[in-house]
Amino acid sequence: MSFLGQFEHNLDAKDRVTVPSKYRAAVSDGVILVRGLNPSVWVFSPEGFEAFKKSFVGSTNPLGRKGQMIRSHFAANAFDDSLDSAGRIRVPKKLQQHAGLGEGACVVAGADDYFEIWNPEAWADNEQKMETEIRSIAENLSEQD
Repeated sequence: MSFLGQFEHNLDAKDRVTVPSKYRAAVSDGVILVRGLNPSVWVFSPEGFEAFKKSFVGSTNPLGRKGQMIRSHFAANAFDDSLDSAGRIRVPKKLQQHAGLGEGACVVAGADDYFEIWNPEAWADNEQKMETEIRSIAENLSEQD
């Protein structure tokens, strides 16, 4: 399943955010929450996280500095959880701090193989950057083939 769209949700006082209803079937077996490379929380299905790791970790030397760092970044900053009866997941404090999240509004945005949880202001900044850079990025990617 591709995670598509963006949704306004809230992080509650118990550190929970509601997963959009259209995403819930894809994460019914649980989620892996990861510290994103941007100021957000990346949320994968367990299978999606394994595929994600294989796509980059599998090609790195586990004894090399870069291989160790990338493995440590994603393993030490990953947390598993499952949907509660109301379709919510708990966002650990460490990930909230990274993403600038606090009790209140957040944005849940699809990212194809996973979805992201953003602070609304950071998401607006990110959208602005995407708007100004996406054409150049797309042209550069198309020239690599």
